[in-house]
Amino acid sequence: MSSRAAAPSPARRSREPSGTALYLLAGTIISAIFVLPLLWEVLRSVEAPGTIVEPASLKSFTDLSFHNYTKLLRGDHILHNVVNSLIVATATAALTAVVATLAGYGFGRFQFRGSGLAFALVLLAFLVPFQAVLTPLFLELHDFGLLNSLVGLALFYTAFNLPFGTYLMRNTFLQIPNEITDAAKVDGASVLMTLTRVLRPLVIPGIATTILYAFLFSWTEFLGALTFTTQDSVYTLPVALANVESSDTYGSIDFGVLVAGAVIAMIPCVIIYVALQRYYVRGLVSGAVKG
Repeated sequence: MSSRAAAPSPARRSREPSGTALYLLAGTIISAIFVLPLLWEVLRSVEAPGTIVEPASLKSFTDLSFHNYTKLLRGDHILHNVVNSLIVATATAALTAVVATLAGYGFGRFQFRGSGLAFALVLLAFLVPFQAVLTPLFLELHDFGLLNSLVGLALFYTAFNLPFGTYLMRNTFLQIPNEITDAAKVDGASVLMTLTRVLRPLVIPGIATTILYAFLFSWTEFLGALTFTTQDSVYTLPVALANVESSDTYGSIDFGVLVAGAVIAMIPCVIIYVALQRYYVRGLVSGAVKG
């Protein structure tokens, strides 16, 4: 018997390049669908303010400048507002990930009386939009002295991101075989040690998805930040952009400044998504397979 593997047939060799070409073509088209609108927004942000609201033409792209960015950054607090948004979004993402992981660990790996009812109450929070309870939330934050506070805003965002995070992390833990936990218990690992040293590497996709979802929610949220903050020094970026978009003429909007602000707001979202995207799909799938 010859030790040499049989060579693939000519028909099979001809099909392989065509399949690769179709795969690359489909990937390029799908990528363009998502990337081109972002590039288009960046390009429009360096146009003259008067041409942004007009239909695009080759002539409108002959006079490009950073005038919109210069005008936006001349504002008194805009960079400070960007830092505020980063602080709130980062704190929300970290706190949501920690609490949701602990809650998901409890619901997913332990059976206790009333666990089904408790988890159902967590899911019930999905049905309550925070806009419906905005007034009680305002009064509660006022009583705790957390109005005009980045801490209060981060706690508010965390509370409304926890239901999704808990649901996702519970289902992520349910995907892990019980034999792994049993083996850790036999080796003498405590409950907390099992979570931090044994299960943590296996649930990274779920944690990354929770972080991404919480960060994007708190980074782009407007109504809550507008309601619970009334001082320029604690405004987040969405609220600050609503204040600086007005042009010199009363009642009109400076779309150049608005588009430039949207591009600045887009940068952290793109960075964190690219950094976590390899975990994102796996995390969503693990949260959807088993309920």
